[in-house]
Amino acid sequence: MQTALVPVDQPLNLLIMLILGHFLGDFPLQGDKMAVEKCPGKDVTLNWRWWLSAHAGTHGFIVALLTGIPVLGLAEMLVHFLIDFGKCRLGYKLIVDQALHWACKIIWVCVIVIR
Repeated sequence: MQTALVPVDQPLNLLIMLILGHFLGDFPLQGDKMAVEKCPGKDVTLNWRWWLSAHAGTHGFIVALLTGIPVLGLAEMLVHFLIDFGKCRLGYKLIVDQALHWACKIIWVCVIVIR
């Protein structure tokens, strides 16, 4: 039995909570050290893969917790890792990074609604 913190039959509310959860994971829960050292070549205290995995895992946990669907949390973890890795490597701006993350949240809600 899956237990979601937000009823999945209320897609707009779920989307709002996923976006708010995203801000929680990307700003207050991501310290300055993690924000810098999650990029290859900028890691000093811990290998960048661990920093980036921990950050992406935090986002995956938030999505799994809010939706009650752990596999969606794994999908979020993977996609978040790839988006942030791309930002580190390609240097796209914060607005592009955030738009990609928000697009994922819209996709997760659509997947839930049509399943």
